[in-house]
Amino acid sequence: MYEYYCLNPISAVGLDKFPAKYENTECMQEADAILVRSADMHNLEVAEKTAAVARAGAGVNNIPLEKMTKKGVVVFNTPGANANGVKEMVIAGMLLASRDIIGGIEWLEKQDVTEDIAKRAEKQKKQFAGCEISGKKLGIIGLGAIGVRVANAAIHLGMEVYGYDPYISVDAAWNLSRSIYHINDINMIYRDCDYITIHVPLTDATRKMIGKEEIAQMKDDVVLLNFARDLLVDEEAVCEALKAGKMKKYVTDFANPTVANAPNTLVTPHLGASTEESEDNCAVMAVKQLMDYLENGNIKNSVNYPSCDGGTCIDAGRLTINHKNIPNMISQFTKVLGDAGVNIANMINKSKGDYAYTMIDVTMPISKEVAQALKAIEEVYRVRIIK
Repeated sequence: MYEYYCLNPISAVGLDKFPAKYENTECMQEADAILVRSADMHNLEVAEKTAAVARAGAGVNNIPLEKMTKKGVVVFNTPGANANGVKEMVIAGMLLASRDIIGGIEWLEKQDVTEDIAKRAEKQKKQFAGCEISGKKLGIIGLGAIGVRVANAAIHLGMEVYGYDPYISVDAAWNLSRSIYHINDINMIYRDCDYITIHVPLTDATRKMIGKEEIAQMKDDVVLLNFARDLLVDEEAVCEALKAGKMKKYVTDFANPTVANAPNTLVTPHLGASTEESEDNCAVMAVKQLMDYLENGNIKNSVNYPSCDGGTCIDAGRLTINHKNIPNMISQFTKVLGDAGVNIANMINKSKGDYAYTMIDVTMPISKEVAQALKAIEEVYRVRIIK
């Protein structure tokens, strides 16, 4: 029996994927796994038995990754599950920034409804007219699951699309339209594009990556869209550029005191992935990843431990070890197993930065004493007997 705990409401479409041997506990300290959306986990202490946390979404800034990693807790996210919902918001943001649809609607709502309303509307429409996005240049920073979808959709809308991503994955490259210009110099986007949208994770390297210097390179009347993370942009510099007329619009999905109600900003209340379909997709992916990890030890889409897939164990036993990525760890593991007379049938060792994960299939059941001996090795964070 496995127990899971939900820190936020999680779509029933996903939770229904759990079979009968999984139970939803109301006590987090009893959970083998935790599912979370936006709840802040930085001040929470997870139980020793908690082996995994699954974020039903892409961003994991609400999870203390370093602390989880050193506890041997694998943190999953669900990249791409909400990509279509965010893509549609980006396209909507470009359209709303190009033609003052909101301004036109607000003007009409304030009018007295009389017989001449149509004539008055005709007289006013020029101030809301705007421009079309077809034929304009769109620069996309980050060609992950969302960026690729935005790029392909924009091509079909008649835009000239430039994409920048020095770390583009093979899958993303295959899914990218041939009509998109994949460039190696991000400054080309700043200099040449009419619309710029950013789709990269928030890291120390990307924090405020768009600031005064980048804005100074941009074309006059540029539209900047941010549906990734507000801290990717120096928003004070953006507001100055909007006030000076350098930038036409800033469209963001993140309300904060800097941009809320600021002139020439379009701020939505974090709606990017807030669709029924996105929430269902994220929940289903999160649940499937948790089940595969708890039952088989396989890791897919972890942000703190490497991917590892040993399939289903066909031998007598399987154990998994979360540990630091340093020399001599494997030899210590094999010595403990050898001293206990345990024969190794198959072994996989994967690393991700400073941390590593080892999966060992053996030809005889593994005792708790062997697991305890492995756990006693310095820089081993967690040992699990899967079978």
